[in-house]
Amino acid sequence: MPQLSVGDTAPDFTLPDQSGTPVSLASLRDGAARGVVVYFYPRAGTAGCTKEACDFRDSLEGWRRAGYAVVGISPDPPAAQARFAEKQSLPFPLLSDPDHAVMEAWGAWGEKKNYGRTTTGVIRSTVVVGAEGDVTLARYNVRATGHVDRLRRELGLDD
Repeated sequence: MPQLSVGDTAPDFTLPDQSGTPVSLASLRDGAARGVVVYFYPRAGTAGCTKEACDFRDSLEGWRRAGYAVVGISPDPPAAQARFAEKQSLPFPLLSDPDHAVMEAWGAWGEKKNYGRTTTGVIRSTVVVGAEGDVTLARYNVRATGHVDRLRRELGLDD
């Protein structure tokens, strides 16, 4: 699947959050002055996904002050997302994309190397969508550790 690049229009989506409530990209953009940080992760509760989610959680106030909303998307069902959100005290939406249609449209699903093997699955990625719906930053195949800090530096948000 082609990956998104700066200047592309981000494909809209509506997916259920951890409580089963539909959430759209448009509604997230409406609530954020500068845009939305959309991050894709493989599986709720795993070590890397927990590290990344907790880094977003711990810096969420800074993201909000800067005018950004944060949302995570994985193929996990809403019930698994709810357990993950509760266990880690995650105060932002976690969306369920079990058929990975949104991940495919955003270039976050495809072949990847894992421990020397080629597999198909979620490509850990983050796309920042501006208030008008355009991609302002896109990072694919990122490492969970240090990723949130790098994003903040790239966007000039260091506190």
